[in-house]
Amino acid sequence: MNTFRSPPKGGVTDAMARTAAATTAAQAKTKVKDEDPFQEGDSIVYAAHGVGRVDRIGVDEIAGTQLEVIQISFPGNQMTLRIPLSKARKAGLRKIVSREIVDKAMSIIKGKPHVSKGMWARRAVAYQEKINSGDLVQIAEVLRDLRRNVDSLDGSFSERKLFEAAQERFVAEVAVLEKKEPADVLQSLTAVMKAA
Repeated sequence: MNTFRSPPKGGVTDAMARTAAATTAAQAKTKVKDEDPFQEGDSIVYAAHGVGRVDRIGVDEIAGTQLEVIQISFPGNQMTLRIPLSKARKAGLRKIVSREIVDKAMSIIKGKPHVSKGMWARRAVAYQEKINSGDLVQIAEVLRDLRRNVDSLDGSFSERKLFEAAQERFVAEVAVLEKKEPADVLQSLTAVMKAA
C-alpha cells in the first residue's frame, strides 16, 4: 500500500516555489547592494596598498570577457589598480573606518607595549602581516609595540621600516576620515605616542 500522493498541479507546491524564488531574488538584490557600497570619488582602503580613491566603476573587456571593475588610484605611490567589482571585498577593499574604530585604535596605541622574547624574524613577519591586513586596530598594535622608535635610533633598520610603514598607513586613513592634512595627523599621533 502506497500512501505517498503527488500534490495537485498548480497547488501549494507551485505557489511555494514562486514565493521562494521571489524571496531568493530579493535577497540577491539586497546582498549585492550590501556588498557593493563603493561609488566613484570615494576614499577607500585596499589592505595591501593603503588609502586610495575610486576613479571609476564600469565594464571592461579583459581576456575577451566583460567584467565590471572598480578602478582605484593610489596617489601616494603613483599606482592605479583595477579589481573585478564582484571580488572587491575578498581582495581586501573597504571603506574608511569610523570614528569609533579610530578611538579604539588610539586607546591601543596609548597602552603598554607587548614585548615578545621571540626571534625578531618571526616578529617582523607578524608585524608585516598586521600592516598588510589593512585593519587599523592591528596597525595600532604595531605602532604600540614599536613606538620606542618614534624619536630614537634604537632598534634595527627593519624595525624602523616596519614602524614607519604602520605609521604611514595609520596617518593616511585618519587624515581622510578627519579631513586633515597628513602632517597634522602625524604630529598629533607622535604627541600621543610620546606621552604614552
